[in-house]
Amino acid sequence: MKKPFRIKKNKDFQEVFGRGKSTANRQFVIYVVNRPEQDHYRVGLSVSKKIGNAVMRNRIKRLIRQVVLEFSDVLRSGKDIVIIARKPTAEMDYYEVKSSLEHVWKLAKILNSRK
Repeated sequence: MKKPFRIKKNKDFQEVFGRGKSTANRQFVIYVVNRPEQDHYRVGLSVSKKIGNAVMRNRIKRLIRQVVLEFSDVLRSGKDIVIIARKPTAEMDYYEVKSSLEHVWKLAKILNSRK
């Protein structure tokens, strides 16, 4: 993801956790905060050490980033989104991650209709 689309600072993560609305399924928890002054969305990732070693955590983050990139045209602008991976994601492949993220995004109502 390009720099303007990332959340990296702890202050930004804490603001999303504090003010955001959470939505979850078995594999992911997402927090969403409206940012009407932004003309695009921003995404932050959190994968706990409980999920696995560094190789496993980085693999999960790569899969999530690829799914976000694939859905970039339908994610609503003006949102800060933090995605937290839960333990079952360690055994998931790309298509399961994609399906699960799409499901939780629909629950949170942050997807526009596909063009």
